[in-house]
Amino acid sequence: MFWILAFILIIFFLASAIRILREYERGVIFRLGRVIKTKGPGLIILIPVIDKMVKVSLRLVTMDVPSQDVITKDNVSVKVNAVVYFRVMDPTKATIEVENYLFATSQLAQTTLRSVCGQVELDELLSEREKINTQLQGILDHHTDPWGIKVTTVELKHIDLPQEMQRAMARQAEAERERRAKVINAEGEYQAANRLAEAASIIEKHPQALQLRYLQTLREISSESNSTTLFPIPIDLIAPFFAGKKKEE
Repeated sequence: MFWILAFILIIFFLASAIRILREYERGVIFRLGRVIKTKGPGLIILIPVIDKMVKVSLRLVTMDVPSQDVITKDNVSVKVNAVVYFRVMDPTKATIEVENYLFATSQLAQTTLRSVCGQVELDELLSEREKINTQLQGILDHHTDPWGIKVTTVELKHIDLPQEMQRAMARQAEAERERRAKVINAEGEYQAANRLAEAASIIEKHPQALQLRYLQTLREISSESNSTTLFPIPIDLIAPFFAGKKKEE
C-alpha cells in the first residue's frame, strides 16, 4: 500500500513539475508570486505548488483591425481597416506589464487608425498609403515597446468610400481624361500648323516646289477610279493673259 501511494505521489510530482516548451515558446516562472526568470525552450522543471508558469509565444502575430468609421480632414466619411504584424520580444514584460497584450494591441491599433486617418485628406489617404502605414507602425511600436512587443508592419487593407464620393471621383477621372485628350489634340494642331508654316516658307523661296506638288497631286488623282478629274493649273501660267487684258482696257 505504501509503495502504491509513493508511486502516485511521484506521478503527481512529475506531472506538476515537468513542462515541455516548444522552440517558439517561453515560460515566465512565478515563484510565490514573484517573477524569477524566463525559461525555454525544452524541458522545464517546476516546484509543485510553489512555482507557476505562464506560456508566451514568440511567433509573429497577424492581427486584423476591424473597419473603423473615419472622418477625414476634408470632412469625408470613410471606413478603413488594416492588418498589424507584431511579435513578443520580451515575454516577461508582455506578461507583467499588460493584462492581455493581444487585446491591448488590438484596441490600440483601432484608436490609432482612426486618429491618423482623421488627420489627412481623402486624396492623401488614397495616394500615400505607404506614408500612412509607416506613421501607424511608428506610433504603435512606440506605445507597445513598454509591453515588450515589436510592431513590424502595419498595412491599410481597404478604404470603403460612400457611393456619392465614388461617383464624384468617376466624373472627375472622366473629366481629366477629356482634358488630356483636348490638350493632346491641340498640341497636334499646333505642331501641324508649324509644319505648314515651314512648308509655305520653303515654297515661297522655291516656287518650283509648288509645280512638283501639282504634278504629284495630279498623279494621285489619276490613279483613282474617278469619273471626274480636276487638273490644277498654276496661276503663273495664266497670269500673262490677265496682264494683257488689263493693257487693252
